[in-house]
Amino acid sequence: MKERWVLHYLRSYCGSFLFIIGLSVLTLAASAALTFTSGYLISKAALRPENILMVYVPVVAVRTFGISKAVLNYVERLAGHNAVLRILSLMRVKLYRRLEPHALNFFAKFRTGDLLGVLAEDIEQLQHLYLRTIFPSAAALILYGAIITALGAMDISFALLMTMYIGLLLFILPGISLLITRQRLKKIQHYRGLLYQKLTDAILGMADWTGSGRQKDFVKSYEADEQIIEKAEQDIRRWERWRAFIGQCIAGLTLLSVLLWAYSQVKDHSVPVTWLAALVLVVFPVMDIFMSVVSAADKLPQYKGSLNRLQAIDGLLPPASDSENNDTALPQQNRPQINRENIHIQLNHVFFRYDQTDSWIVKDLSLDIPQGKKIAVIGRSGAGKSTLLKLLFGALTPSKGIVTVNGQEIDSSHQLLGKHIAVLNQNPYLFDTTVANNIRLSNQAADEQELQQAIAQAKLTHLLQELPLGERTMMHEAGRRFSGGERQRVALARILLQKCPVVLLDEPTLGLDPVTEKKLLSTVFQALEGKSLIWVTHHLVGIERMDEIIFIEEGEIVMRGTHQQLYEQSSRYRKLYALDKPSLLEPSYPLL
Repeated sequence: MKERWVLHYLRSYCGSFLFIIGLSVLTLAASAALTFTSGYLISKAALRPENILMVYVPVVAVRTFGISKAVLNYVERLAGHNAVLRILSLMRVKLYRRLEPHALNFFAKFRTGDLLGVLAEDIEQLQHLYLRTIFPSAAALILYGAIITALGAMDISFALLMTMYIGLLLFILPGISLLITRQRLKKIQHYRGLLYQKLTDAILGMADWTGSGRQKDFVKSYEADEQIIEKAEQDIRRWERWRAFIGQCIAGLTLLSVLLWAYSQVKDHSVPVTWLAALVLVVFPVMDIFMSVVSAADKLPQYKGSLNRLQAIDGLLPPASDSENNDTALPQQNRPQINRENIHIQLNHVFFRYDQTDSWIVKDLSLDIPQGKKIAVIGRSGAGKSTLLKLLFGALTPSKGIVTVNGQEIDSSHQLLGKHIAVLNQNPYLFDTTVANNIRLSNQAADEQELQQAIAQAKLTHLLQELPLGERTMMHEAGRRFSGGERQRVALARILLQKCPVVLLDEPTLGLDPVTEKKLLSTVFQALEGKSLIWVTHHLVGIERMDEIIFIEEGEIVMRGTHQQLYEQSSRYRKLYALDKPSLLEPSYPLL
């Protein structure tokens, strides 16, 4: 899993990362060289050189290193952010591609708050893994090795002492800090995730909170969780102050040791006296470099938590196909092309369950749906109707048996939805834009004539003519400007413009009044004439138009046939049909 979300990018951008780390090392070296030459220049000038040319070279060096530090730092930041932001973009696209095939099963698998946390914070957090941890730490380790090597050439015993001091800053103190802050950061991320979930739940259910008169209870509960986070953050800040103090003490000991060592070197004439100030001053930028690594280690639990949540979402989905794993969509050249004009779907002895320990949701189900056939799927809630739809368009892969389209076996790696199959469900989402833009969502290339034809087929022409802006009328968020039946007609026009040969109807009239339901169904069946229809419904209004009706119970087909056949042969079907046809209800028919 980490292979897809971290190591994959480390390998893909290895060259860029090495270049960035190299720039970072050069920036740190320029900073140290600037301080060293500045100290040398001060000392040299204090000795009153006989000729100005004696300090001219150090002056030029100070200017050179000063300019180099700024330029290298800018280029390093530019290259680092360019590479990391590209990676974040690819990660978001990868996550979207993983979620996209499961659009119709989206809210059954995920909570809105979880996804909001991953998209808004966790993926964003992972950029700091590169910018604040990997790049600075790698550069600091390289500089550490260079410093110890240089000191070892001058004085091996002092090099060992500096190895210990800097090692405390690079390894020991970050390790201790990591142990102390890990649990607190885990607690913060847990409660922050709960706040995301609670806030999204509250926004979506605001009317119910207000209607129950419990607004204050929600605010109180939300503030209580915020206080837990605030206390944990205060504990972390308290430790950070102690950690900074300990780090400064180590830096102070290092400075004192360098001062005594440099004095002894000058006294023994091992180094020029002008190096005394230079060697002491260079400690400050070097210690700043290593101190930054101490704070970077504290963020490792945050990165791990963010990665774990990303993996948790990924783990709820079926194994990724090649097109989902790749950062760029690659055409699958070896896969036979499906004839879009003539779709023949077959389910052959299909079984399905989500887990090996679960009972079968779909059992030994076989269907034959040639182009143009209309099938109604009825049954109680939880009977397996929705699972059947997901098997049909490839969102789920059968545990046993096969699903074929034009003889080609279909699994979750195929992208039937949107290309060959369209869906009109009970709650189609309409965006906060114009009616025309909402309809064009399925086919941006459609011209004005095709748009008007879809509007006319969906029986929207009269409605839009009554509006001052016509199809340029804004629908507002979730299409709330229009009624339920009108929203479904806009969604129907979107499907018509999509021009898919197969349409799945997932209870599109749920919640509509009987008159609106009949009118909408009449429009749907008329507009979708010639397309294959798979209609999942609880109501039997309009069921007479179907070529075949199947009744599913506990994942199995217990009744199938035409309306006329079932009405004549099955008393159970007659009772169900009578519930939606009160005029047919006989006294002997129970209502359950």
